[in-house]
Amino acid sequence: MDRTQELRDMGELVLGLRGISKHFGAVSALTDIDLDVHAGEVVALVGDNGAGKSTLVKILAGVHQPSSGSITFRGKPVTLADPSAALGLGIATVFQDLALCENLDVVANIFLGRELSPYRLDEVSMELKAWTLLNELSARIPSVREPVASLSGGQRQTVAIARSLLLEPKLILLDEPTAALGVAQTAEVLDLIERVRDRGLGVIMVSHNMEDVRAVADRIVVLRLGRNNGVFEPDASNQELVSAITGAANNSVSRRASRRQAQSGQAPAPEGRP
Repeated sequence: MDRTQELRDMGELVLGLRGISKHFGAVSALTDIDLDVHAGEVVALVGDNGAGKSTLVKILAGVHQPSSGSITFRGKPVTLADPSAALGLGIATVFQDLALCENLDVVANIFLGRELSPYRLDEVSMELKAWTLLNELSARIPSVREPVASLSGGQRQTVAIARSLLLEPKLILLDEPTAALGVAQTAEVLDLIERVRDRGLGVIMVSHNMEDVRAVADRIVVLRLGRNNGVFEPDASNQELVSAITGAANNSVSRRASRRQAQSGQAPAPEGRP
């Protein structure tokens, strides 16, 4: 039995969306979206620009309210009235801009807005908790007193994810976590996502990079024009994914795959004359 089937059979259903739609006036951004996320599972959300990925993430983060449909969290119907309600339930979001204060150190960023003993900061306890979180993630941070401005892109993503774990959520939303990162930093963040999954959390990862998606995702959910357009396993071909994302079966990826298939099926040329 593969890992994805094991998760479906054994993992708790953390999030369930049924018939989620969102309208902005006459514009329909989402229509009848269904989505399930289990504990210990990474679900990749992919689609072209305008497919509705960001709108769906904002609904789950409590920024937007759905026009129709239902949301269940850990088996109970919920209403995500605002970001505080989402956080209170156990849904943490790391947006693409990370929302870090570059002039503050790692500890201050992790506890920003959630300081211990805010009227007389408990710096020692905050530093110990910050080290604990980062060590659990096997993070490569030189010092928790290092200003965020001096950290690499991958290290900043690590700080943002560590901050999201502070309230012990059950579901983490990652919006383009590897965007604009180099090869080494991307590998660092993908390892971090796997460690978050291994902690038993559900993860929704929004990404345009199919190789990153395949590296860590247990399932790939495709949105197209605000609707569900397929659920794929990580070993799905580029041709299948691109066709689902674009809605066009005839594209450069499918043509390249057809040429390779035709070449592999050709009979070998004769080695010489008899």
